[in-house]
Amino acid sequence: MRILGFTIGREKRSAADRFTSIMAAHAGVPLVSLSSYGAENLSMVYAATQAIAGGLASLPVWVYRITDKGRELVEDHPLMVLVRGGVNAHQTWPDFIEWLVAEILLQGNGLARIETDGNARLQALWPCPWRNSSATLLGTGRLRYDVTEMAGIYGAGGRMSRFGQDDALHIRDRSDDGMIGRSRLSRAGRAVATAMATDEHAEASFRNGMTPSGAFSFEAKLTDPQYDRARNQIEGKFTGASNARKVLILENGAKYTPISVTPEDAELLESRRFSGEEIARLFQVPPAIVGDLSHGTFTNSETAGRWFAQHTLRPWARKLQAAMTRSLFTDEERQNHQIEFDLSDLLRGDPEGRWKSHKIAVDARILTPNEVREIEGFNPRDGGDEFAAAPAPTEPTDKDPAEENT
Repeated sequence: MRILGFTIGREKRSAADRFTSIMAAHAGVPLVSLSSYGAENLSMVYAATQAIAGGLASLPVWVYRITDKGRELVEDHPLMVLVRGGVNAHQTWPDFIEWLVAEILLQGNGLARIETDGNARLQALWPCPWRNSSATLLGTGRLRYDVTEMAGIYGAGGRMSRFGQDDALHIRDRSDDGMIGRSRLSRAGRAVATAMATDEHAEASFRNGMTPSGAFSFEAKLTDPQYDRARNQIEGKFTGASNARKVLILENGAKYTPISVTPEDAELLESRRFSGEEIARLFQVPPAIVGDLSHGTFTNSETAGRWFAQHTLRPWARKLQAAMTRSLFTDEERQNHQIEFDLSDLLRGDPEGRWKSHKIAVDARILTPNEVREIEGFNPRDGGDEFAAAPAPTEPTDKDPAEENT
């Protein structure tokens, strides 16, 4: 029997949290921001996570049955009932997908317990935060999960629940052993720790606003009480955002000398920008998608949207589809059923491209007008179920184009 995961004291922590903690400690980051959830204090981590999780949660989801003639929509399938009505008593389908994908991105693993009725039909999906879970490899080669259930809305620990692999929806980020995923935050721990340290340095620079801006000098050496009085007076009345631009009164020959060291001169802002680009690269999200338009134009931002759909959302959608097909369908259904995240819905943000693709599909007799109207949410019209007339063939000509112009 082999146990996967880590237990530190009475608190269970994932490998992602443990590794990120070690890397961040070397970078001098305070303990409060060591967890993978704490990494979301970095705006780029939150933005990249939300872009992927929110993008997948917004996609329509369909369940199809494969037939001899193609495939047909199965509107009464239990999974479609959950998509339309919610996966449990607290979460809609978009809520659940958004939570699940964020768990995978930040923790490396997304886990949900599958609830079925007496006929093994899907009834609900219950989220199991990975930080409250541990996995055990049994002698049979299958996994068993132990989850500390939440006893309150603020995450208080309750009783322990245990279920097997057949009752679990477990989706992994890239794994080192094929069983437990590893968070990309832990794979790029140095980049994340550096970004945390840079963020902490920037915060300290703003909090201690007087520190880099100038120095006080006095004609005579100050006694300890005088030094403490001067320091307390300056820190109490002239540091911090609320005390900006106040008038400073000097006494006993004191002089204030500005120091022209700014965050720009120290390349702090450039370091933060580079750290943000590294994190965007880590999550495979174009910077323009998460609000970094420093190198953005209208053209490359539009291209970034297509790149994001093709190279970021599509692989994740494929991963979700494969895992859900394996876990949420019965053995018999897996032979002729499939779930699909409809990525074509992303074109709704590009009406010109969407209608051009519809026209091509109608002219090529791939879709009927009514099928296009159904995609767009319109009611069918009379005669719309017929394919468009095939375009007349163009007769070849042997004439020289130059002669025609003449």
